[in-house]
Amino acid sequence: MNRLDDIEAFLAIVEKGSLTAAARHLRRSLQSISRSLATLERSLGVQLIRRTTRRLQPSDPGFAFYRRVKPAFLEMREARREAASQQAELAGLLRLGGPVMFATSHMVPVICELRERHPQIEVELKVSDREVDLVAERLDLAVRIRQMRDSTLKARRLGELRVVTFGAPSYFAKYGRPRHPDELGSHECVVRLIEGGAEVWPFRVAGRRKLVRVSGRLRTDGTAAANAAVARGAGIGFAPLWQVRGLVDRGEVEIVLEEFELARVPIHAVWPPSKTLLAKEKLFADLLMARLKRERL
Repeated sequence: MNRLDDIEAFLAIVEKGSLTAAARHLRRSLQSISRSLATLERSLGVQLIRRTTRRLQPSDPGFAFYRRVKPAFLEMREARREAASQQAELAGLLRLGGPVMFATSHMVPVICELRERHPQIEVELKVSDREVDLVAERLDLAVRIRQMRDSTLKARRLGELRVVTFGAPSYFAKYGRPRHPDELGSHECVVRLIEGGAEVWPFRVAGRRKLVRVSGRLRTDGTAAANAAVARGAGIGFAPLWQVRGLVDRGEVEIVLEEFELARVPIHAVWPPSKTLLAKEKLFADLLMARLKRERL
């Protein structure tokens, strides 16, 4: 028996009033209960239980020990049950969803780490830049990169990212750099075709949020395609910095209008309101949050 079993036996003796009743309650043998009590008393160097003709009663030190150890024992037992439950939950199918580029660059590495730690977990990843219905798509968890709208979805904030305006040096050499968001109306912009109207870009002007309408002769629903077109000088782009970090570092694009950028955009893990997150879903969210803290977003 371990020390926790010995304490459990002592608590049962106090509460049930006899070794026999404690043994029956814990479904252990009478000899096992007696041995646990003797072991505990010997280790503490004090008599915990007084033997009377009618029933067993705690001694004064025993009663004091009972009052102190009972809450701690319940916490330890619950922690043990929770740990065992979580281990059992770290298996089976995990259905995830996320934006195309973000899933490729950030979610996939985390999924691989999760699978290395817990090989019994299977993962089904659905990628889309649309705001999909989690229930209809049967997703356990999805990543959303935007301010949370009025929604019944449960959410956990994982991090935040910076959104920038950028263009190729060749474009700026030919058409000049915009100095104010209002000047974008006279520039060629590469427009992404996404929900929510990508032809309107948000900025902070004079301390307030301002939506600026943009236009261009190149429009696409592909994030990578839009960023690549900007790098080729097709126009000015608007995207999260992490998507174009490599282009910026290599000098293929340059950031403009930095002083007009809005506050960083939050990254959330979301799940259906009727669902309680299992251990594997919580662990995925924890690992993704840790990764985002390490990245330059």
